[in-house]
Amino acid sequence: MAAVDFRAQDLLGISWVDSNWVPILNPGNVLDYFSERSNPFYDRTCNNEVVKMQRLTLEHLNQMVGVEYILLHAQEPILYIIRKQQRQSATQVIPMADYYIIAGVVYQAPDLGTVISSRALSAVHGIQSAFDEAMSYCRYHPSKGYWWHFKDQEEREKAKPKSKKKEEPSSLFQRHRVDTLLLDLRSKFPPTFYQPKPGEKPIPVEVKKEPEPPTEVVKQEEREPATKSSAPAPPSKPPPEKRARLQ
Repeated sequence: MAAVDFRAQDLLGISWVDSNWVPILNPGNVLDYFSERSNPFYDRTCNNEVVKMQRLTLEHLNQMVGVEYILLHAQEPILYIIRKQQRQSATQVIPMADYYIIAGVVYQAPDLGTVISSRALSAVHGIQSAFDEAMSYCRYHPSKGYWWHFKDQEEREKAKPKSKKKEEPSSLFQRHRVDTLLLDLRSKFPPTFYQPKPGEKPIPVEVKKEPEPPTEVVKQEEREPATKSSAPAPPSKPPPEKRARLQ
């Protein structure tokens, strides 16, 4: 992570690319690509510009004092990291800023303080937004107190199909009377089959029949009322005669 450079803070939100260089970009010419005049991240007062104008090699940068750019890391063909540093001697340098090139697009790497402040600001903004949204759903009434009223609650209630109240097919009195009638019918007409368990084959019920009386007895019973009807009725007595009343 690079040291803080307050002069370069405004460059964190921009990027730069030259599409003509992208197909031929490699570790040997990436510093030349970075030193293009249209690149806003390049400082023209650096030692690299002096070496370029004098047509010297980059090895002469170690013998100079001032701002310079070096290739810090290369991961071909997609990633290159360039560092801007202040050289004070051949062995002592102070990092000022880092720049990374991804697929030819140049960005400035943020410093640690900028990253922490950005993350903290994002977290505070998210928490504040959550509190504001929660307060918008809060309701209060002196008689009821506090409660939550969500916007999507009304939409869900409207979307729900209104279920009709189920009406009872019969009243308790009607069901009781029907049960009584069914028991009466069951006693008069007992079932001829019964099923021990659901799914099993019904079994016929054995009904015990009363033994029929022999035919001779039946014939005698038929004859008796006939003989009784043929017998003559006893003669009816005449009414008593009226006696003369004594005076």
